[in-house]
Amino acid sequence: MRKSESSLTMEDLALLAGVSKITVSRALRDSPLVTPEKRAKIRQIAQEQGYLLNVSARNLRMRRSYSVAVVVEMAPDKNRPMSGPYPLELLGGITQELTAAGYSVVLTSKQLMNTAPVQGADGLILLGQGSHNEAVHFLQKAGLPLVVWGAQEPGANYIVVGSDNRNGGASAAGRLLEQGRKQVIFLGDVDHAEMRERCAGFIDAAHGQAKVHIVRPKAFTFEAGFDSVMALLNKNGAIYDGLFAVSDLLAMGAIRALSETGLRVPEDISVIGYDNTPSAASFMPPLSSVHQYLHDGGVLLARKMLGLIEGEKVTSEMLPTTLMVRQT
Repeated sequence: MRKSESSLTMEDLALLAGVSKITVSRALRDSPLVTPEKRAKIRQIAQEQGYLLNVSARNLRMRRSYSVAVVVEMAPDKNRPMSGPYPLELLGGITQELTAAGYSVVLTSKQLMNTAPVQGADGLILLGQGSHNEAVHFLQKAGLPLVVWGAQEPGANYIVVGSDNRNGGASAAGRLLEQGRKQVIFLGDVDHAEMRERCAGFIDAAHGQAKVHIVRPKAFTFEAGFDSVMALLNKNGAIYDGLFAVSDLLAMGAIRALSETGLRVPEDISVIGYDNTPSAASFMPPLSSVHQYLHDGGVLLARKMLGLIEGEKVTSEMLPTTLMVRQT
């Protein structure tokens, strides 16, 4: 017996069409994620059952805005522009997936969480956990579905998508060991979960074959890399023959400092960065770097968020990393 539009639900349509509720939702919004044939079938069933999609009424009834807020945890800094692969490639993947599913994307920062578009969003995607996970704890207060780009933490009660940071650090250590390096520098702020994982993987892979000196820069910029390494070299005059930085900008700044003190890269000291930014390949000498699949990460973040919104069971997931060996 045909139900009225007021009583017919998407679950009813999904049952009649033999598909999931999210497929019905996408089909009724002409999402390209559903084949034209399946969209036509679902729409025909909806028409036959007297189901009329009224977007405003539906959103009010379901208490949805069909928008997701993407919060970038990245302090504005002219020396670390937001036009870089992080976060731009992540944002590209997120936007591609969410818009295809009929959702709008609200780009914001932690400082603008009280604005109406963010308050009305159906969920939050956070790019970067912040020092000591401070950004995560702040966003959890909103009580909305939350997916985070970063590293998994023991006992965490939120969904994380990220790169295999431990493997990234381990691959850098393995490369330095292959080159016979024994006194190596880890350049990164381990208060951040991702950097802590990279450091742990780096130290574990060293297996006591190399002594690791941890240096914590004040930022993730070229200048911070330069200042930190210059201060280290001026402080104790020790001889280092390897360096792993948690970002390409830090690595490039470190190379400048090493060059100014008369150390040759890679003859005297090998350097490896992280992120495999376009500037890494064009740097002189071309910088070896750990590659992250950021666009794929953005797509995965969006898929996890859509799953949470639809009430599906969602789990955290890590993507692989690849060491790109160049001349440093």
